Amino acid sequence: MNEFYPEIAPYNDFLLNVDAQHQLYVEECGNPEGQAVVFLHGGPGGGCSTNDRRFFDPEKYRIILFDQRGCGRSLPHGCLENNETDFLVADIEKIRENLGIDRWHVFGGSWGSTLALVYAQAHPDKVRSLVLRGIFLGREQDTDWAFSGGGAVRIFPDFWQEYLDVLPEGAKPGVKTAYDIMTGDDKALALKVAKAWSTWEIRCCTLIPNQSFVDAATADESAWTLARHESHFMINRCFLSENQILANTDKIKDIPTTIVHGRFDIVCPFDNAWQLHQKLPHSTLITSEASGHASIETNTKHHLIEATKAMLMLKSEG
Repeated sequence: MNEFYPEIAPYNDFLLNVDAQHQLYVEECGNPEGQAVVFLHGGPGGGCSTNDRRFFDPEKYRIILFDQRGCGRSLPHGCLENNETDFLVADIEKIRENLGIDRWHVFGGSWGSTLALVYAQAHPDKVRSLVLRGIFLGREQDTDWAFSGGGAVRIFPDFWQEYLDVLPEGAKPGVKTAYDIMTGDDKALALKVAKAWSTWEIRCCTLIPNQSFVDAATADESAWTLARHESHFMINRCFLSENQILANTDKIKDIPTTIVHGRFDIVCPFDNAWQLHQKLPHSTLITSEASGHASIETNTKHHLIEATKAMLMLKSEG
């Protein structure tokens, strides 16, 4: 099955107060009596799209999507205060408890895979299974690869130069420079850099250039939260200890896990998935050939939909 499930609308949506400052947009789709699955979007700061609902059979899944702090339809928009990994993990638990769900499947791609792994390691008893795509392990080397002149630049030097051309003359390229500009007082320059950052990343996401995909992900509001959130998390090393995820894989070794990763992923190189798979010997690693990083690429989409079908067959309580 290479095509998404049909388009669906939420049967329930609401704003959930998770602290005195942040409200999360949460929606439920599909079958209220179906198996619960939570979708964790990428970025940080990416927000959910209507296609994210369509990886799951709507007749068999109770599909929960939400926009993480400060992005998408969550409020306040663009807010970086009290926006750290541990807070996001706690938010996922608050959503689960609010919806009265005992255990659920967890699906996450890119930064969503990071968050899914950290959440599962913190709450393994609440996770029925994991489906992960485009593994990002949150280490300094992973940030450097794509955003500090690392290996990705050698693949797409022309795209990188277009990003550099937007920075002020004499500015040193790197995450800290971009973050300082995007959180500074010059809002016009901040948005210009945010759009350039987002355009650089999204252009690298697909093996074959896809301008409509780039355009959809780099509108002003989307670029603003994607770039600012990413730089905020990255200058803080994703609020994780170095190699935290791989060091704690023993906590999730019994959770059925499927990893789907594009062979030619330039944003998050394939060895991220390989290293995680080696630490989870009972996991299934599916190489999406002729694919890059994006979930919409034909092979990757197919493998992810097949993985969600397989999740339904798991024999477990909850």
